[in-house]
Amino acid sequence: MKRLLVMMVATIAILNCGITVSAQDAEQQRLSREQLAEKQAKHIAHELALDEMTTQKYVNTFCACQKEIWALGPRMGRHQRTASTEAESEKAIKERFDRNEKVLKIREKYYKEYSKFLSQVQIERAYKLERQSMKRLARHRQDGQGKRGHRKQHRK
Repeated sequence: MKRLLVMMVATIAILNCGITVSAQDAEQQRLSREQLAEKQAKHIAHELALDEMTTQKYVNTFCACQKEIWALGPRMGRHQRTASTEAESEKAIKERFDRNEKVLKIREKYYKEYSKFLSQVQIERAYKLERQSMKRLARHRQDGQGKRGHRKQHRK
């Protein structure tokens, strides 16, 4: 009986430690968007087979571009896209046009920077890889939101 009690206490202690470690791992896996952008840039540089010096230039330039785009503020989400009046719809459309123009100017600026150390073929491939990773990230977010949304419904 004493042996069984000792085994149960040991099992509970081990399980408790495991839960703490897994919670810490989950926190460490969550990357900031700056870290995510850097990781994405390094992946693209690897796929382009850039040398170390060019990789560093690409990562720095890519991250600077992302920071400028982020500074514009968030894109309109789905819930913000629907407007109830003509005036609201017109305003929302014009705001999207304005933001898109600003993003285009930023991308043109950084295209010129990329052109200083990448070939046109490399730039085109980098843009393609960036789009692919953004699509993958969007799918991942949708999957996560679906799960979170499901949980929220049960809480109400």
